Amino acid sequence: MLTRKQHELLIFIDRHLRTTGFSPSFEEMKEALKLKSKSGIHRLITALEERGFLRRRAHRARALEVIRLPESLSPKRAEARAPEPEASAFAPNVIRGNFAPNLSGVQKSANEAAALHLPLYGRIAAGLPIEALRDQGSSVEVPAALLGSGEHYALEVAGDSMIDAGILDGDTVIIRRGDTAENGSIVVALVDENEVTLKRLRRRGNSIALEAANPRYETRIFGPDRVKVQGRLIGLLRKY
Repeated sequence: MLTRKQHELLIFIDRHLRTTGFSPSFEEMKEALKLKSKSGIHRLITALEERGFLRRRAHRARALEVIRLPESLSPKRAEARAPEPEASAFAPNVIRGNFAPNLSGVQKSANEAAALHLPLYGRIAAGLPIEALRDQGSSVEVPAALLGSGEHYALEVAGDSMIDAGILDGDTVIIRRGDTAENGSIVVALVDENEVTLKRLRRRGNSIALEAANPRYETRIFGPDRVKVQGRLIGLLRKY
């Protein structure tokens, strides 16, 4: 039998994996369970491994795999009971663009229910900010079940500053367009109207922090008027 915290953590990891395609960071798990330190998360994960609910994949960052859920818990109940991060008051404006509005006009594959073609808007820096180049001639095929509602577009990642979040150089990230994001979300952020970067967003008083997921990179702090959210990460595609 699982303890309450073990149960909460297992559900949170399972929901995060099914929503994003990769496991949450220790910081995200700590915040979701409202623990004071990451050492508590380490102990919970070890206990779940020993009980056969979780498995760690060797030599991969943030690579947790849910082997099984408690028998009494269906997938829908797992989603409903998963702890949610606290919402942020961060709500900047967005520079408007034709990012597949309502998915209308997006070319659909032969198997319409299985996949959609999203526009690929160039490379976004996950190391140093660069302008995101829109290439109207390129698209990427994405499973329809990954998208849900809203407007979406894809960006190719350049750099390694988000490697501890499981995002590698050359990956393709799927972005749900929007001008707001929860505190701690990974977002496409526009800085000073001309630099675009993929980072974790934190609100710190009257300032906005863009955090890397690599200790080699420093957190950048900006005034609230200097950062605008262009969308939030919802999925990731990788070719081997």
